[in-house]
Amino acid sequence: MRTKLSQFKFDLPEELIAKYPSEQRDESRLMVVHRETGKIEHKIFKDVLDYFDDEDCMIFNNTKVFPARLYGRKEKTGAKIEVFLLRELNHESRLWDVLVDPARKIRVGNKLYFSDENENDLLVAEVVDNTTSRGRTIRFLHDGTEEEFQEMLGFLGNTPLPKYIDRDAEAIDRERYQTLYAKEMGAVAAPTAGLHFSRELLKRLEIKGVDFAELTLHIGLGTFRSIDVEDLSKHKMDAEYFKINETAAETVNRAKRKKTKKICSVGTTSMRSIESAVSADGMLKATDGWTNRFIFPPYEFSIANSMITNMHLSKSSLLIMVCAFGGYDLIMDAYQQAIKEKYRFFSYGDAMLII
Repeated sequence: MRTKLSQFKFDLPEELIAKYPSEQRDESRLMVVHRETGKIEHKIFKDVLDYFDDEDCMIFNNTKVFPARLYGRKEKTGAKIEVFLLRELNHESRLWDVLVDPARKIRVGNKLYFSDENENDLLVAEVVDNTTSRGRTIRFLHDGTEEEFQEMLGFLGNTPLPKYIDRDAEAIDRERYQTLYAKEMGAVAAPTAGLHFSRELLKRLEIKGVDFAELTLHIGLGTFRSIDVEDLSKHKMDAEYFKINETAAETVNRAKRKKTKKICSVGTTSMRSIESAVSADGMLKATDGWTNRFIFPPYEFSIANSMITNMHLSKSSLLIMVCAFGGYDLIMDAYQQAIKEKYRFFSYGDAMLII
C-alpha cells in the first residue's frame, strides 16, 4: 500500500525547473512509459502520433486561463498590493473571491486602485469581507457592460504563472500558458499536458482518425496546495467545477465499447473529471458539478487506459495520481530517469505518455 506522503518524495535539481516553454509546442521531450513491460522510451512530443490509431480517443480539458494576477495600490497609503482573482461569486455585482498580498494591510472597507503604466486609474475595487488569512471578497466598481469589464481585467491582469517559475509574466506567456483549444474561461492555472499540442499535431491526429472529446474543469489554486498530512486518506482536495456534455461522453463511450481502443486522458484534470463521472455500468456520463476527488494508490481507473501528463512536483497530488495510474515503482523509477536525462519539469516542462 502506498498511502504515505513521504513515499512520493524525490529530490529535483533547481536547474530542471522549466522557466520558459520549449521553442515549439510539440518539440518538448516525451518519455513513453509502458505499463505492462516496464519499458521506457525517450522521444519528442510530436512522436505521440505513432502511439495512436483510428478510433482511439483523446480527452482534452478546454478550460481557459484568465489573467488572474493584478497589481493595485491601496487608497491613501499607495502601498502596492497583489490581488489574485480566484473566482467570480456574482456576475451582476462583480463580487470576486481573491487572495491579497501583503494581506495584513488589507481590511474590510479599504479601496484598491488599478491603473495603467501612466498611472491613470482604470478600475477600483472595495474590500467587502475577509474569508481566510489571505483571502478577501472584493467588489469591482465598474459601470460598463460585462464585456467592457472583462476587457479591462484582461488589460490590467497578468498571466498567473505558478510561483515556482519564479519570474514575472511576459508577453510570450499570454499565448503559451494556454492550450490551443482553450474555450471556457475560468481557470487560474493551465491544464499543462495540453500545452504540448500544436495545430499541426492536432490536425495529424485527426487525419489519422483519432477522436477528440472535450470536457471542462476549471483549475483552482488547490492544484498547487501542498499536502500536509502523512496519511493520504486524510487529505482533502479543494473542489473544482467541471462539466462533461453528451457529445464528449458518447465519443469516449464509443471507444470504450470497442475494448481494444486507447482512451487517453490528456492531463490529470481530465482524469479527475472522468473519474468523477462514471455511471453504474462503468461508462462515462454527461454531468456537471464540483469534484474534490483525490486519487491515490491503490485505485481502479474506470475510463482511460492511457495518459499524457507533465513532470510534477515531489509529494504533489498530481504525482500521486500518476503513480496510481502507472504503478508506483515504475513511475518513481521513470522520474529518476527523467532527472538523470535532464528532462524539464513542471508547467513549462516536458511530457510523459503512459500506455
